[in-house]
Amino acid sequence: MNVTLFSSNQPRHLALAETLAEISEKVYYVEECQTFFPGRFEDDLFRVSPVMQDYMYKVLCAEREVFGVPRFLGGRVEHLALKVNELSNLDMDVLAPALQSDVYIVFGASYIKGPLADFLVRHRAINIHMGVSPYYRGSSCNFWAMYDNRPELVGATIHLLSKGLDSGAILFHALPAAVASDPFLLGMNAVKSAHNAVVNYLKGSQIGTMAPVTQDKRLEIRYTRHFDFTDGVAAEYLARLLSPEEVAVSLRERNQDMFIRPYIDHH
Repeated sequence: MNVTLFSSNQPRHLALAETLAEISEKVYYVEECQTFFPGRFEDDLFRVSPVMQDYMYKVLCAEREVFGVPRFLGGRVEHLALKVNELSNLDMDVLAPALQSDVYIVFGASYIKGPLADFLVRHRAINIHMGVSPYYRGSSCNFWAMYDNRPELVGATIHLLSKGLDSGAILFHALPAAVASDPFLLGMNAVKSAHNAVVNYLKGSQIGTMAPVTQDKRLEIRYTRHFDFTDGVAAEYLARLLSPEEVAVSLRERNQDMFIRPYIDHH
């Protein structure tokens, strides 16, 4: 089995490429690059400010605890590096070797449009959306679930890629284990759960047999854009972080009926 992954360059994205390589003959990794120092250096996604640096430092510490540090990839992974938002402008001929795979996965890539989007939709590509749709859609969904004091709605939605943002039919939800956890670590554990679920289901061939479930947009709690995440919002959130014990209580009280085929990671 060959897999093509459209993703980013942070440790959590590298980790998925490495894990997919364990069950694949080859992984084509199309990597959109962001700064490794958000909050300190400005790029297309992150502003430079003291509060953003404080917030992102906590994110990076949690990410490195779960997924390690930036690193070289080798073995069965072949990768092509691009700047963020360049993917949809790339000539399809450049991507030709990566468009002969058995499985296509999108995780943390920019919004894909044009001929590439058409190709991926046609080939039933799956998108790993970090957030529990249809409740939270758009940008930084797990942050907004925590901002709303809803740790039970921190997780991932694995759905068929569509031309609408995070609107494709859902295959299943992936959720972190119901244990006491720092809020930042909770978000990374949700990512790890998504990785484990996708890899386990690909290895067992279950994903191809799952009947997609159309999203009920009437259940939406928030639809957020990147610009909604301001310094003021980040500062307010940092000032009232939930304790690990409060997080655990919320996770233990999750209503399983809110999720589709929930995969709960116990690693």
